[in-house]
Amino acid sequence: MEELNLKCYAHLGDAVYEVFVREKIIMLTSNLSKMHKINTALVRASFQCTLLDVLESHLTEKEQDLVRRGRNIQISSARKVNQALHRLATGFEVLIGYLYLHNKERLLVIFKIISDYINTKEHLLN
Repeated sequence: MEELNLKCYAHLGDAVYEVFVREKIIMLTSNLSKMHKINTALVRASFQCTLLDVLESHLTEKEQDLVRRGRNIQISSARKVNQALHRLATGFEVLIGYLYLHNKERLLVIFKIISDYINTKEHLLN
């Protein structure tokens, strides 16, 4: 499969991670208000940056390079958004999008690490 533009991987990674989170949430509650609260906590850029810290020691050199390259993508966003945080989150999304297209087995490993981490943070799930 041909490599895509990093922005394409980030776009896809955002959607794939959102589905992962939503699937996790529906197993926890059927309360829509609670679903929204948990979803917001888990998909925000600051939490994705935290996940990069958690994943760092588990990433291959290629994956670390994808995150670095994704972090350096020129982005346009509202001035109120913390650009450094948004760039790191974009790196996370590039990684997820790339793995979704090129290595689903590895993506499942990454999602297991993320799921285990989330499960230790009960305050995020309540």
